[in-house]
Amino acid sequence: MRALFVVNPQATTTTPRARDVITGALAHVVDLDVAHTEYRGHGIELASEAATKGYELVISLGGDGTVNEVVNGLLATPSGLSRPSFAALPGGSANVFIRALGLSGNPVEAAGTVLEALREGRQRTIGLGRINSEHDDRYFTFCAGFGWDAAVVHEVERLRRNGRRASPALYAAVAVRLFLRGDVRDSSLRVEAPGRAPARDLYLALVTNTTPWTYAGSVPVQPTPNSDFHLGLDGFALTQLHPTMTLRLVLRMLSRRGVPPRGRGYVSWHDQESMTIHSDHPRAFQIDGEYLGHREQVNFHSIPKALRIIG
Repeated sequence: MRALFVVNPQATTTTPRARDVITGALAHVVDLDVAHTEYRGHGIELASEAATKGYELVISLGGDGTVNEVVNGLLATPSGLSRPSFAALPGGSANVFIRALGLSGNPVEAAGTVLEALREGRQRTIGLGRINSEHDDRYFTFCAGFGWDAAVVHEVERLRRNGRRASPALYAAVAVRLFLRGDVRDSSLRVEAPGRAPARDLYLALVTNTTPWTYAGSVPVQPTPNSDFHLGLDGFALTQLHPTMTLRLVLRMLSRRGVPPRGRGYVSWHDQESMTIHSDHPRAFQIDGEYLGHREQVNFHSIPKALRIIG
């Protein structure tokens, strides 16, 4: 089997030695070529060309941003060609998609799981989310967000460009700072989904393709605990932003069961084929932890059985 190993050399939680060990182990099982990403969007380019160059498998090593790029590249495989399978190894600070698949957050251990699956010929198929707007036509693997969470992602990206290292503590600190400054007290969002009355005056809106939405260290954060790769999309939105109620909801997200389908201060949706989020004015928007810009309307679609996964 020919495989392309797409490595993000800037991944925050891997070392050159670990990358060499993983590369050597993979090369014993598959006919492996290695490519390093050099700029934003490079993973899309590499993965989109993989089928044309005869690769049957693409493996990524990096964070959720690297995963998102490679997945979008694979979904751009030219028609008439067989789309390669995908295996993802963790190298970022959160690795939400990989951990949601049940793989270890340790890249060497995750590589061991992938190698075992390759030897045994095991694979599975999962669904993805897709967004389109005036500016976008992209897939996401685990989440998209409008408002507060996207503003946090935007600010963390700015801090990283200035030399800060991404970590769960940094994300939490930025989230609290934006809340206390009142930057997120903007109820301009509206969510529409088939068969439901529109939900209006929302402060934050999330669309998920699996659970958890993210991790706080080793603890899963679950606003949509019934979200699943094999179902449609789930949604969650804040209808209130009172400090006490917000804290109560955060604690529920951190609990083993996550947030119930119904309760005070929020609204949720389950197993939706499509959803649309509107804003009265441009708001921060992110997918898979990557800030895409400010948007006024984004359409979301569930794409079943979109991707073959090894591991």
